[in-house]
Amino acid sequence: MNTELRYQTGFGNQFATEAIAGALPQGRNSPQKPPHGLYAELLSGTAFTAPRHQNLRTWLYRRRPSVVVGGYEPYAQPHWKTGAAGGVAMPPNPLRWHPVAIPDEPLDFVDGLRTVVVNGDADAQMGVAVHLALVNRSMTDRAFVDADGELLLVPQEGALTITTECGVLRAAPGEIVLIPRGMAFKVAVDGPSRVYVGENYGAPFRLPELGPIGSNGLANPRDFRAPVAAFEDGTGGYEIVRKFGGALWRARQDHTPFDVVAWHGNLVPFVYDTRTFMTIGSISFDHPDPSIFTVLTSPSDTPGVANCDFVIFPPRWMVAEDTFRPPWYHRNVMSEFMGLVYGQYDAKPEGFRPGGMSLHDAMVPHGPDAEAFERATNAVLAPHKLDATLAFMFESRWRFRPTAWAMGCGALDATYADCWAALKDRFQP
Repeated sequence: MNTELRYQTGFGNQFATEAIAGALPQGRNSPQKPPHGLYAELLSGTAFTAPRHQNLRTWLYRRRPSVVVGGYEPYAQPHWKTGAAGGVAMPPNPLRWHPVAIPDEPLDFVDGLRTVVVNGDADAQMGVAVHLALVNRSMTDRAFVDADGELLLVPQEGALTITTECGVLRAAPGEIVLIPRGMAFKVAVDGPSRVYVGENYGAPFRLPELGPIGSNGLANPRDFRAPVAAFEDGTGGYEIVRKFGGALWRARQDHTPFDVVAWHGNLVPFVYDTRTFMTIGSISFDHPDPSIFTVLTSPSDTPGVANCDFVIFPPRWMVAEDTFRPPWYHRNVMSEFMGLVYGQYDAKPEGFRPGGMSLHDAMVPHGPDAEAFERATNAVLAPHKLDATLAFMFESRWRFRPTAWAMGCGALDATYADCWAALKDRFQP
């Protein structure tokens, strides 16, 4: 495969690309005889009858259709859980995890994945899971397909090269990758790598509406990069691992699944550099709601209440007058799972480290630790830039349930609640 990184830009665009001149049919999606002896295959990301502006599909012109594969048999990966049933019951405590070490044993993306929290039901197409992928080996003659949901990859340590049916993407910490549900891909790494992974069972991620913000701001469509067509020439066999109905299955085929010579459509993988996010904030006093940091949203059947929002907290200027600048203490109807890619999170200078995670479920109180409170309360309020930091959040209307692995992996911070113990009664009648 030609791994030269060339991209097309624009979230939601209708793309058209070919690796060989003349491979893309003109005027017909499925001609009787596609060019170069290729097969036409449609990948649909929405129902055929979805409204036109929401319809997602891509026509693939490939050397062999994806139906040419052997029978599937179960594949054991006990750490990958799906839906609320994959979690354990827990009291309404805030939870925090220290970074989980990348094991020495050889682990690729499939085998190195560990589910941390789950909610919803993949068969009902609602909810989301958040995983941690601990990877030290590239996938070579193996590909993965997730039929249960789309995947949002957030690299935290190490760069990723991701080969998909549509072409090749590369992402390093500070960038994210969105892979459509049902699309085959493989992940290559340069060394030990840690990746946060969101698995969205619900409506496909889209850009949020901007409302009174106007036509510019937050994540701009043009900054999302899609691959150009590329295909593998190799004749060796592949193992296909497919996630289907909450279980993993595998099959063998005698050819590569990355044999798409041309394609057109809008159901495509993307890479997005969070450094291009146009942050919105207050320039007078108080805080806008953290929804202003939303990069992508998966809506639910209740308007304004997301199945899942993906939110980032990037570098930004803090200028508000007479305002406590870190996030305020709050209880939220939405459930919040956070990770830290690099730097320091302003509300948790102690204990929340890059590669770590936290969970604050619906109506669980949380907010700045005692150190952050004292510092922010007594700070001189000059303009100040939060720099060299990137935290993110998967926020969902459904309550997250941690998995047994997450509770027993050895990284759970048993003293997390102590970070608020020094907050004393300051009342002065």
